[in-house]
Amino acid sequence: MAVHITKVENGAILALFLFVAALQVSIAASAILLTATLALLVSLLILKNERPEIPPIFWPLLLYALATMVSVAASLDPLTSLQDSKEVLLFLVVPVVYRLARGRTASTLATIIISVGAVTAVFGIVQYGILNYDHLGQRPQGSMGHYMTFSGLLMLVIGLATARILFNTCDRVWPALVLPALGVALALTFTRSAWVGACVGVSLLFVLKDLRLLAAAPVIAAVFFTLAPVSVTERVYSMFDLQDPTNRDRLAMVRAGTRMVQDHPLTGVGPDMVQEVYANYRSADAVNENNPHLHNVPLQIAAERGVPALGAWLWFVIISVRELIRGFQRPESRTLAAGGLAATGAMLAAGMFEYNFGDSEFLMLFLVLLTLPAAAAYSPKDSVSIPRDSTRHRSSFRQDSALQA
Repeated sequence: MAVHITKVENGAILALFLFVAALQVSIAASAILLTATLALLVSLLILKNERPEIPPIFWPLLLYALATMVSVAASLDPLTSLQDSKEVLLFLVVPVVYRLARGRTASTLATIIISVGAVTAVFGIVQYGILNYDHLGQRPQGSMGHYMTFSGLLMLVIGLATARILFNTCDRVWPALVLPALGVALALTFTRSAWVGACVGVSLLFVLKDLRLLAAAPVIAAVFFTLAPVSVTERVYSMFDLQDPTNRDRLAMVRAGTRMVQDHPLTGVGPDMVQEVYANYRSADAVNENNPHLHNVPLQIAAERGVPALGAWLWFVIISVRELIRGFQRPESRTLAAGGLAATGAMLAAGMFEYNFGDSEFLMLFLVLLTLPAAAAYSPKDSVSIPRDSTRHRSSFRQDSALQA
């Protein structure tokens, strides 16, 4: 029986490795592997007569999911909204990673994330330099279906790689080698929101390490403007141009979204319904006749799912930051927690200009990064669930500890 349990647990951990590796490669493969990992985890819990253990960040996500279902019920088109809301199932990434990525496994997963990110970054650079993905009409997208997804994933990986360089006592060489490729690939996507997010995330890491490191920012900027293609630097300048069509349209989206919230404060217009009602709320100065979403995470959540859902999301952010700060204070999870804090800062900053929280690939990787520090620093006293058989649980824990040692 013990051998069978060990095989199931090893299989679940292997499936988790493959799932994390697939996140930056294929949404279909990552979804299949997440399902397989979840099935193996359920089997493991049954075999060990063990109840699932839930980290604190999962509870606000559960409340957000419940608020989403209320919004679905009140939606202008409940069936379409229900189909769009399957993303809440991705929140299961949190308990899966928390249970299976304990101890050194968490750091191994971080290495996998950085390594796969490096491969996709090189692919994106090749797309730009050889395959003519070098203008706004056709941007590098890696193996993803959209450049926004690709740039968002690169943004998260840059934060994780920088955190390992600044806070790890070993394993710094590999992230230091691949970080330039990650940065170049992100620059070549022309994605301004991800640029802002990456800058915020890295700056936060500099502050956490040593405030004096911010003095390097002008040097980095000078190198960037010296080496970057003209098309990229022009894209940077467009961020400050109020006459830029995309900037004007984002302001119009803010006005339209605010009106939606005023009309539907409790339940929103329904998931995936913003584009259906946008024409009724758009102002005369809007550039696009329609938009699939409002390019702003808090506004999109409030307009689509209601103010209660926005409150649940804000609670999730607060709890996540609190847990990451606690993880940052623990030596065994300090580097991973720094990466999680960088990811949170980057998500919030980029999320002011893009609905990244609604992007499945981005959301899954983001949740992995937030959960890894808690998994790395896990101890039985952190559990909020009591096993059915406490004696058997203690015995299993001793066996697991012996295997890890």
